[in-house]
Order: sequence, then C-alpha cells, then structure tokens
Amino acid sequence: MKSSKYILMVALLALGFTSCKKFLDVNTDPDNPNNGSVLIQNRLPWIEHFYQYSSGVTNYRTACMAGVYYTNSANPNTFSTTWACTNGNSTTPYQTWFVEVSSNLVDLYKAAEKQGAYHYMAASNVFHALGYMQMLDLYGEMPYEEAGTGNPSPKPNDGKAIYLGCMSRLNQAIDLFSKAQAAGAPALSTGDLWANGDVQKWIKTCWGLKARYMLKLSKKAEFNADSVLYCLSKGPQSNADNMVGPGFNNSTVTDYLLGDPVVTNGNFDYVAYGSTVRMSAYHVNLLNNMRNAGVVDPRMSKIVPSYMSGVTLDGSGRAVSYTWTRSVGVDSYGPATRLLKGGATSIQTPSYAATNTTIKYTIADATERAAFIAAAGSKYDAANSSGTTVALIYKAGSIFINSTNYLYAGDTAYVNMRSSAIATSGIPAQGQTDVSWYPVVAAFNAGVVGSTGSFQVRPVSDQEIVTYHEMNFIKAEVLLRKGDAGGALTAYKAAIQAHLDMMQAKLTQWQSAGYAATNPDMAPMSPAAITAYMNSAAVAQSGITMQDIMLQKYIAMGCSIENWNDMRRFNFSAGNVGGFGVVYPGYQRGPLFTGQSQLTGGSPTDVRYWMRRWALPPVYEIQYNSVNTLALNAHATDVNIWSMPVWWDCATDDEYYNYLKK
Repeated sequence: MKSSKYILMVALLALGFTSCKKFLDVNTDPDNPNNGSVLIQNRLPWIEHFYQYSSGVTNYRTACMAGVYYTNSANPNTFSTTWACTNGNSTTPYQTWFVEVSSNLVDLYKAAEKQGAYHYMAASNVFHALGYMQMLDLYGEMPYEEAGTGNPSPKPNDGKAIYLGCMSRLNQAIDLFSKAQAAGAPALSTGDLWANGDVQKWIKTCWGLKARYMLKLSKKAEFNADSVLYCLSKGPQSNADNMVGPGFNNSTVTDYLLGDPVVTNGNFDYVAYGSTVRMSAYHVNLLNNMRNAGVVDPRMSKIVPSYMSGVTLDGSGRAVSYTWTRSVGVDSYGPATRLLKGGATSIQTPSYAATNTTIKYTIADATERAAFIAAAGSKYDAANSSGTTVALIYKAGSIFINSTNYLYAGDTAYVNMRSSAIATSGIPAQGQTDVSWYPVVAAFNAGVVGSTGSFQVRPVSDQEIVTYHEMNFIKAEVLLRKGDAGGALTAYKAAIQAHLDMMQAKLTQWQSAGYAATNPDMAPMSPAAITAYMNSAAVAQSGITMQDIMLQKYIAMGCSIENWNDMRRFNFSAGNVGGFGVVYPGYQRGPLFTGQSQLTGGSPTDVRYWMRRWALPPVYEIQYNSVNTLALNAHATDVNIWSMPVWWDCATDDEYYNYLKK
C-alpha cells in the first residue's frame, strides 16, 4: 500500500496543471515532483476530494441496500433487488480509500507536525476517523494498525479496535484544532475546500462525528445516551455549522484512477453520472404518503426526478409545449409486477424520437394486448396494427423506449437519476448552469429534458459530511430512548425543519445562479407548502414513535451510508429491537429474492436474515492476504459473510467474537 501514494502524487500533478480550481496545484516544483516537496496546503484539498469520491460510491451502494434506490446495474442490483450480494460490489470503496486517501494521511500528519501546523494534523485525524469507520461499517475487520506501514500483508484488526482507534483520533483532532499554530505554519484556509479554514466548524464536526459513532452502540449495554447528548451540545448548532463538500461544474478534468470528473459531488459520480439508477417505490412512497397521511412532501419534487412528456415541437424543432412528468418508484419489495415480468435488471433507459417513430410489438396474450392498447392511448397506430402486432407512433420530441419488447414500453415512467456535467454530457453546447440530462444532442437542441436529476446527486450538489439536521434526528432518537417523548418530538420537528431549510437555501442559490431557468426542480419550494407540511398529519404532532423519527431521518439522509447503519441497529423491519416495534415497515425481501446462500437466516428476527456487511475485496484481502484475514475471521471467505454482523451491530463482545471463530 505504501507505494500507492507515490503513484497518486504523480497523477495529482498531472491533474493540477489543468484544473481551474486554485487549490488543485499540487507541487511547488512541477518539473521535479516528489512526495516530500508537496505542500500540506496542496495535499489537503485532494484528500477532501478523494474522500468524497470514496464515500460517494459507499453512499450509493449502501443506499441501494437500504431501499433508497433501484439500479439495473448488475452488481448493485444484487443489493437493491435480489439480495444475492455479489463480490463485485466490494472493491471500489476499499480501493479509493486506501489508494487515494489513507495513503496520504500519514505524510500529511508528519509534514504538518514538522511545521507546527496543528490544524492540518487535526484534519488528517478527522479523515482517518471518517475513512476507517467507513471501512468498519462495510467490512467489519480491516488492516488498521499496520495499514500504510509498508507491510504488503498487513494484519487486520477487529471492529472494536478500529472503532476505538477512530474515536481516539477524533479526540486528538479536537485538541489539535484548539491549539494555536506555530508561527509561519500555513493557515488552514489556504488548503481547506470544505470549510475555508473555519476551525470552529471543524471542531463541531468532530463532536458531531463522535455523536454519530456513539449512536452505533445503541444495542450495547455500554451505550450512554447522556454522552451522546453531550457531544451533540458541542456539535453543529445550526445549518451554518453544516460540513459539506462543495460540488462544481466548471472543469473537464477527470480522475486518474476511474476517469470521473474531479470537481463534482462524489455522490453524482456514482448515482447520476450514468443512466442506471432510479428511485425505489419504497422511497417515493414515503415522500408521497408519510404516516399514511396522503400528504405530498414538498421535498418530493426536488428529490424525485421528472422528464418532459407530451412534447410538441415548433417549426424549428424546438419544444413549445410539454408536461413535466414525475417519476414513479421501481417496486422491488412489494408485488414487483414489472420486474417479475422483465427480470431484476430489466428497467430500460429511454431514447429520443427526433422524428415520428413507429415501434411494432408482438403481444400474444389477448388480455395483455388489450391492456397495452388501452394504456397507449393516442400513440396507438391502428393502421399498422393487426393480429398480435400492436404498433405505436412516438411523435417527434418524445422520450420513449426504443425496444420492440412491449414489457419495456412503459419504462419512461421510471425516470433515471442522471444529471449532466460539462465533463460528462458529451454535448459541447450544454453550459455550466444546465445540469439536466438529455438523451442525445438532438434532444438538447430541441430543449427536451430526459431527467431533471435529484437534489443530493447533481454535479453541483453539496456532499453532506455532518449536518445539523442529522444531529437533531440523533437527539430525537436518544431522547426517546431516555423516555423524554416531549423533547424527542421537539428535536424531531427541528430536524425536519432544518433539512427543509438546508434544501431551500441551496435551491435559492441555484435559482440565483441560473440553474432553474432550464430545470424547475432546482427552484425553491413553496414556503406555504413547507408550512402546511410541517403542520400536517405527515409530521407527528404528538405521540411520537421511533418509526416517525427514523423514517423522516431516512428521507433527510437519502444517499448516505447512515440509513443502512440505522437499519442494522433496528434490525430492519423485524420489530424486535428495544420495544420500538417495526421501524422500517415494508422493507422486506421481495419476490425477486435469490439470496438464500448469502442471507441464511430463516426469519426476520434472525440476525442473519439481513444484509449486515460486505465481503472483503476478493483480490486484496482474500487472494493476497488470506492468511492474516482468515486468522482473525475464519468465515471471511464464506458465502454467507454478508449476513454476519460487524462489531457495533452486536449486543456484546462475546456475540461478535463468536461469529469470528471456526
């Protein structure tokens, strides 16, 4: 692993020469690059960027596991649909963390230490905690104490050791941020893309992370609610304290490792770069019908993408009339009627009809044929239909599915999450303030949008690291655990309001920058709709339950590993944790489930019924480091490793260590 950092620095040099961001100049002597000459203020922004990249893939794939997204991409589809978890999911978060981030942290710390740059030392510790806690959350056991030491076969540590190590690093970071830097040390503001050197924001972030990580221990006897509340009292106190990684759409420079844009939101790089991801029905239903109130969440139109339907083109081929059609969610957990007919990965990507286009479908079943014709409406082409053949005309300007399989014809209803950056769109004329997705250049020229994208995963979205709304949701949960229902209700409402306010501020910023001119989903929400929602039955007004808190937190966290972490703590929809009942109703194995080998539990109350960790990367820690890996966890290569709890997901240490034995 040690040599990876030198490969990284050479690649970063190449990127730094062409980037338009002032921070992305990596070396003071570009003609003679070397690891020792890199300025600490030039190393930190790249660490921040690449951590966003690593957390982006983690957020995306765990959001599939948590039911936030459906994807027709084969490997993550095993998380979103079949639950037959595959090792193809395992490598990228590990690779991007160790190669692009972890390999630089020791060097950053040591170089900063020589200069008395205590704030950079502290930042190194924060990223240590963020990354290694992510590794623990995903894999359970991981090289930790020997990682980055130059040992090609480092011994792994168990989850408890990693957890305690990360907490210790956060404590050290708080102390270091609180110290005045030595004379001549570079100010944190010269290298900090996230907070512009705001040391107090960094300190609050550390306390917020401590609260988040302490909450993971909620199953354990040592869980201390008052300690969590103490951390919250020192963490973010308003949206002004939110720690986010900003996303930009002002550069075509791409990443040396995977070829993705370097200035965009890391979540975008995985969720919305391509056309594979859709909203799940589970997620959309919460936005449309929280608490069975029949109330539409004002955030729905900002989170769930839409596309232009019913387009009419003028004589010059420009769209002059159309309807914005909001996506429906892909049903994986309920009846899953569409997927059962077509297959787990069968949702299709739409095309654009530049001219009137006729598609003929063969439908042998008379009942299905009649239903198809009825649903087609004005598209039905009687003149070209006969017998079992049904013809539809897609008029010029239509977004449609270019397939003769009638099962796919309605897939335009499942609007993909795709958004565009100038580095990815393939449409040179598409400017920086137009991040909508157009299927082809002809659609762009006509002004026909294939997807408006989603709030968290556009290239210009902020990547949320620690937020005030998350802190309030944690407070609500902890207070309810303590029996303070009134305090929990107050914190719960504050959390929802904080999330609405955070979104509204960003949407207002986007509108001012011109994004909403072509994308109405990037305009602010109606203030009246926000007030009405907060006073509606969709939001608990009294008698709050843990389900109320966690489902609203689920909406607010969205594309975040924390939803999957929370679901593990409450045993998903089993309803057998802490007397809180079913916390995630409707989240269950669907009719396309094929993961019997990976998830071997026989009932929802069985721990091993659920997806609880990832298999280790099959090359790095299994093929090349199997002796050390199996010495710690004898079951690391078992097919059903996916259902083995990680350390913090166990009530006792004995339970955890018994899982690791032969």
